[in-house]
Amino acid sequence: MSLYFSSLFFIFEIFLKNKNTTDKLLSRAQFTFEVIKNQTFKIMKTLAAQVITPEDLLKHWQGHRALTRHVIEAFPEKDFFEFSIGGMRSFSKLTDELLAIAAPALKSIVERESQPFKEGEEKLIFKAQYLQKWDESTDEINQYWEKLTIEDFNENFNLFGQYEFPIVQNILYFIDNEVHHRGQGYVYLRALGIEPPFFWER
Repeated sequence: MSLYFSSLFFIFEIFLKNKNTTDKLLSRAQFTFEVIKNQTFKIMKTLAAQVITPEDLLKHWQGHRALTRHVIEAFPEKDFFEFSIGGMRSFSKLTDELLAIAAPALKSIVERESQPFKEGEEKLIFKAQYLQKWDESTDEINQYWEKLTIEDFNENFNLFGQYEFPIVQNILYFIDNEVHHRGQGYVYLRALGIEPPFFWER
């Protein structure tokens, strides 16, 4: 017991002799604690608001992309480029838009470099080229997705220099926009007498 009190007395004596140094250490420790506390609170707030994991969101998006690929495959070559209803764009033109959004937009988000929207820069003339480009885009999305952190999803990003929203909202727009245009493709296929793929075939 006497050794215990001797140790306490020794520590207290050092504390008195080096009060300025101790004060600085305590100040630094308090600052570090506040930084860690704030970062932890931010992460916990982000996690608390999360309904779907990033992994599941990517799986959901890529599931939609797989279905859209089936729709592209279902079109006859000529009709893919020429068929339309009511003045709407052909499905090849709609696919140009989807390709111009998905991977390029995610690249801009990851690199935090807003780029203007560019559609149809590559002049694809065969359906097979579109399918190849679609597969390349799928791989790029997977690669860029790995670079996103959980905190990134709630940060704002000015997509294409026009749409200032949280990143997660931009990604949900990518999916919504694809579903919307795929619906047009379903109508085209029905009008051509072609059975579209089942919507759950992901």
